[in-house]
Order: sequence, then structure tokens, then C-alpha cells
Amino acid sequence: MSSLSTIRSLQRGIAILQAVNRLNGAKPTEIADETGIPRPSVYRLLETLAELGLVSRDHFSNCWRPTLHVKSLSSGFRDEDWVCDIALPHMIDMGRRVLWPLDLVTLRNYHMEVRESTHQISPYSVNHGMVGKQLPVLTTAAGRAWLAFTPDDQRAALLKLLAEVTDAEPPFLMADGSLDMIVKRSREMGVGFRMADFTPETGSISAPIWYEDRVFACITLIWSTSSLKFSRAVELYRKDLLETAALISRDLVGNVSRGEIARLRATG
Repeated sequence: MSSLSTIRSLQRGIAILQAVNRLNGAKPTEIADETGIPRPSVYRLLETLAELGLVSRDHFSNCWRPTLHVKSLSSGFRDEDWVCDIALPHMIDMGRRVLWPLDLVTLRNYHMEVRESTHQISPYSVNHGMVGKQLPVLTTAAGRAWLAFTPDDQRAALLKLLAEVTDAEPPFLMADGSLDMIVKRSREMGVGFRMADFTPETGSISAPIWYEDRVFACITLIWSTSSLKFSRAVELYRKDLLETAALISRDLVGNVSRGEIARLRATG
């Protein structure tokens, strides 16, 4: 097998593992549709992943699911351990109250990245496997929260980078309105928000988590727009989300590693 074929097989294997994790129970045809990989290759790679102990097949439903052994892939990952140690308990507490899923999101280069999530315990979630997913800055509630509460010079630098690496250009007009209007309204509400952009079937609001005078992360609540209007969701959950973010901010004091502080300053 050539090195190019080997790389392609690795890419496809990782894509299938990610799809199995995201779908949390899927048939090979569904995985093929999700990944765009031909069905015969999906079958072959699923068998390989099963031999490695990373996925297993339910012989009654023919659905494939990730195994506990998948966690071994992240056992050496220690960057931002504060996510689990500090933020996640507060997220779980709120998730049990509101039932809708929550994501913990940080800025990574020119996109937002989901660091932790309660999708797996939310009865209303349809998006499993959110952890590690990269999201756009301009069209997500977390990205807008970051832009709204970040100092002007840092926001300008990020917007300049976004204009260089994406198709977006000033004055950044989106389905929810102009970015200037969105930033202004987010500041008034205390949370970033998303109504029409990105995924129209859901809405979201996102509260900043602070470390000293900097936005360290954002906690985002997601709901179904067919179940709740935006104004009603804000009325029901904005205060709870802000209080949860404040609790996480409080607990961050004295618990953030020097390396993470350096990274935060570098991205800021």
C-alpha cells in the first residue's frame, strides 16, 4: 500500500470514528451518508476499528457505537483540565434544571471550539459528539459573546483575521443583522445570541466566563426553535445562564494553569 493510500485510509478511519461518536448509534449506510465515504469502505474500516476495540456493533439493530476504549485516545490530554474540574459540574447542575444542552466554548485561532458539553445527558439534544467541534465566530452565540465582551483592540484584531481567512468582510452583515447591532444588543442583554444564523432549527444564547478582566470562555445554551421562541427562551434562561457563568468565573480564580493563562494572553 502506498503512503498516499495509507494516509487516505487513516483520514477515512478517523472520519468514521468521529461520525460514530457524533451519531451515537448508526448503521453503515447512515455513516456513509454522513461522511461521504463509499459503503464498502465504511464496512471495512468499521471492522478495523472494531478489532482495535474502538467501536462495537449491535447485532440486533446493526448499529455501531463507540466503546469505552475510545477514551484512551484522550487519556494524555491535559490542556484545559479546568473544563472538567471546574466548569462541568456547574454545567450539569444547570442542564438538569433546564434540560436543554449546554456547550463550553473557547476561542481557538479564528474559530470557536467546543471544550465540553452536556449534549450527552440532555433529553432534547440531537447533536452528540460536540466536544472538539469547531464553530464559526461571526454566526454563533459564543463567538458573538466573545466579540461583545472583548476589549476593542482585541476585537478589531480578531475581525481583521476573520476577514483575511474567511469570505466575511466588513461591515459583517448576517441574517441576524449587522455585527455592530448584534454586539450592541449582546452587551445590553449580557449574553451573545443567535436567532437565524448557522443552524436555523436551533437558537442559542451564550454568557461570557471571566478570568480577571478577560473573557476566558463562554457557556452556551441551545434550544429548538420549534419549541421555543427566542424572546421566551431569553426570558426563561438568560438569568440562570449568567449566574452559572458567574459561578464558573468565581471558581476559576486560583485554578487556571500558567500555561493556559499564557495561551489566553497570546490569543487576546
